[in-house]
Amino acid sequence: MELYESYCRAYQAVFRVATKFLDWSEPQLIKGAGSVRKLAATVKSNGHDSVLIVTDKGLMGLHLLDGLFEELEKCGVRYTVYDGVQQNPTIPNIEEAKALYEQNECKAVIAFGGGSPMDCAKVAAARVRCPNKSVRKMRGTFKIMKKLPTLYAVPTTAGTGSETTITAIVSDPETHEKYGVHDPVLRPAYAVLDAELTVGLPPHITATTGMDALTHAVEAYIGQSNTKRTASEARKATRMIFDNLETAYRDGKNIRSRENMLEASYHAGIAFRQAYVGYIHAIAHNIGGMYGTPHGLANAVIMPYVLDWYGESAHKRLAELADVACIVTTEKTDAEKAALMIRRIREFNRDMGIPEHLDAIKEEDVQTIAERALFEGNPLYPVPKIMNKQQCAALIRKIGGLAE
Repeated sequence: MELYESYCRAYQAVFRVATKFLDWSEPQLIKGAGSVRKLAATVKSNGHDSVLIVTDKGLMGLHLLDGLFEELEKCGVRYTVYDGVQQNPTIPNIEEAKALYEQNECKAVIAFGGGSPMDCAKVAAARVRCPNKSVRKMRGTFKIMKKLPTLYAVPTTAGTGSETTITAIVSDPETHEKYGVHDPVLRPAYAVLDAELTVGLPPHITATTGMDALTHAVEAYIGQSNTKRTASEARKATRMIFDNLETAYRDGKNIRSRENMLEASYHAGIAFRQAYVGYIHAIAHNIGGMYGTPHGLANAVIMPYVLDWYGESAHKRLAELADVACIVTTEKTDAEKAALMIRRIREFNRDMGIPEHLDAIKEEDVQTIAERALFEGNPLYPVPKIMNKQQCAALIRKIGGLAE
C-alpha cells in the first residue's frame, strides 16, 4: 500500500504541474433575473443562425424554455430541441443529440437544465468534432483536444457548476458504469445565471443540488491540488451555501437566496474544475451508475461518511471551512472544528429530508462499486488520504446501512 500511495502522489504531482499550463479562463457571464432572454442576441451576434438545444422533458413541460424560444425566433435563429436527456445522461442520449445536430446543420449548442443536459451537450459537441472516436474512448483526461462548437450553458439548478467546468459525466447502460470525460475544451464559452429559472425547483431538488455544490467546494478545498484561487472560490462558495441553502429550500420564491445559490454553485465549479474532487464523487458516480441514484442525493449522503474516514488528514482544512461557515468559535482545536463541520453537514441533510443511508446499495454489488470507485479516484484525485479497496468497500456498506 505504501508503494501504491507513493505512485498516486507522484502522478498527482506531475498532473498539478501540467495543469498550470492549461487555460483556466471562465465563461463569459450573462447574469440577472430574466437574463436568459438576452442569450438569443449573443447567439446571433456570434454568427450562429442554427443551434441545438439540449434539455429534458421535465423542463419542456414546465415551459421554462418558452422565453428563450421566443427570443431566438425574434433574432432569426433556427433551433432544434433534443429533450431526451435522462437523469444520468447515457451514451445513447449523446448519440441522439449528435445526430440531431448534424441533421439540422447546427452551428452551436445550448445546454439548458441541470448537470444532465449540460453533460450530454458537452459530450455530444465532442462527438461532432470527433466522429471517429466513441464516447467510451473519450473516458478519462485529455482525450478530445479539439475545438468544439460553441457551448452556451443555462443552468436551472444551483448545484453542478457544469456551466464552468471542463468535465462531463456519462452513464453507460451496457456496463452500468458512470464515468468522467475531462478536457479543457468542454468548458462552455458562455454561461447564463438567471435565478428566475430556479424558482420553481421542488424543495428536495433544491436541497440535493445545493449539497452537490457544497461537495464540490469541500472536496476542492481539502484536496492536495488546491491553489490560492481555488481555495478562495471554495471558501466563497461554502459561506454562500451555508448562508442561503436552507432559505432557498424553505422559501423557494426567495429570489435573493436563489441568486446567491447560483453564484455559489458557479464559484464551487471554478474551484473543483482545477483542484478536482475526491472519493465522495468517485463513490457517488459509481453508485449512480449502478442504481440510477441522482448525483446530488448521492453526494449529500456520502459526504459525511468520507469526511469522517479522512480523519486527521482533513482536520485542518475542514476546520478552516468551519470558520468560514461561522459555525464554531476560534477556541476549538482543528479536530473539534472538523467534527463540528461534519456534524453540521449531517444536520443540513436531516433538516432538508435527505436520508442517512442509500438503501439501494446491495451487498452483492459492494465490491464492484468499490473497484470502480477506486479506478476513477486513484491515482488522479488528489485526496487527503489514499483509500484501498477493503476500506472503500467497508465505507460503502456504511453508506448503504448494511451490516459490517
